[in-house]
Amino acid sequence: MLLDFSTLSKSAVYHTLTQVIIPRPVAWVLSEHENGELNLAPFSYFAPVCSEPPLIMISVGYKPDGTPKDTCVNIQERGHFVVHIASSDLAGVMTQTSAVLPAGESEVSKSGLETTDFEGFSLPRVLGPSVAMACTCYKIDTIGPGNQNLIFGQVERVWVDDQVVEVSDSGRINIGAKAIDPLGRMGGGEYSTLGEVIDIPRPK
Repeated sequence: MLLDFSTLSKSAVYHTLTQVIIPRPVAWVLSEHENGELNLAPFSYFAPVCSEPPLIMISVGYKPDGTPKDTCVNIQERGHFVVHIASSDLAGVMTQTSAVLPAGESEVSKSGLETTDFEGFSLPRVLGPSVAMACTCYKIDTIGPGNQNLIFGQVERVWVDDQVVEVSDSGRINIGAKAIDPLGRMGGGEYSTLGEVIDIPRPK
């Protein structure tokens, strides 16, 4: 089967891309509403893009009614956010936080999640995930006829659960992928777990 994207609807293109670019890491993004409540939402159009400065990118669209998603508004207005990497046991509650709530309402409170202080940062992190990245907004680019928002976040610091970290004799930090047990986004309502990890040396 050959799919010509120039003949497909926006929806068909989206569903095709999300079924062939798999698995995708999921950014579980905490941001702050104007009223101080905490917004929490998952995004799988997400990737690291640069090491100097350390940047990640999250692609954010719009709500079904055409208004901007709260995550984008909050980051644009306040400039700080926290990206978590959720483990498989959090798949259900993470998916719940993708529901559209009125602006200013908190998915954190509604889902029964708890937060804790993120040392040295203005926002807390969610309890549960083994990884949390404290980010400030580097820039937001808007692309395409649908005005998709590409949020570039500069990672200021990373919190990693001690239980998933090993330090080698040389002092190198090794973070255990299997211990993090990250979710991967597939097509539709499907997620993948990490499964087997293979280690293949790169050519010299």
